[in-house]
Amino acid sequence: MTPDAVLFDMDGTLVDSDAVVERVWRAWARENDVDEDLVLATMPGRPAADTVRALRPDLDAEAHGRAQLEREYVDLDGVVAAPGAHELLVALARAEVPWAVVTSADTRLAELRLGAAGITPPLLVTRDLLTHGKPHPEGYLRAAELLGVDPTRCLVVEDTATGAAAGKAAGARVAGLKGIDADLPLPSLTDLLELTR
Repeated sequence: MTPDAVLFDMDGTLVDSDAVVERVWRAWARENDVDEDLVLATMPGRPAADTVRALRPDLDAEAHGRAQLEREYVDLDGVVAAPGAHELLVALARAEVPWAVVTSADTRLAELRLGAAGITPPLLVTRDLLTHGKPHPEGYLRAAELLGVDPTRCLVVEDTATGAAAGKAAGARVAGLKGIDADLPLPSLTDLLELTR
């Protein structure tokens, strides 16, 4: 089935920002006496404050989340488009399949990273526009609404279990990178090119 729209996560999906994300979270873990591997296992797909809240409920999660974002705003070293991203987006445009980016990042960070990767989404739904972060489906439901499509006719492309849960809760089919449990396992973004043919 060709979807009515494709809704992409940003980090780890369209944008390869893994190196910077790991750098800033390992630094936070060391500074706050939290096991680095536990932090890296907990934070994927979540807003920064939610990660802090989950790991150190005694800290001011909002303040620590803002500090993490400040670090990420200035560290774009190694942020690039994921392999196959540009080719896929060109093919979607050619096939007139609408698409959007739905991310747990705030608008400033999303625009910085997408800019570094050379990607300009027609619709960007960030954490700033939402009441709930992933795994809540609000972001994907909002994107479908703004695109004027039924969420059950959308394909969500994710790389984390948290994001996949958000897509499934929205009623969408989920394509999963990096071996996550999904309706459509994807070795790479280029495997989605068949949708545009």
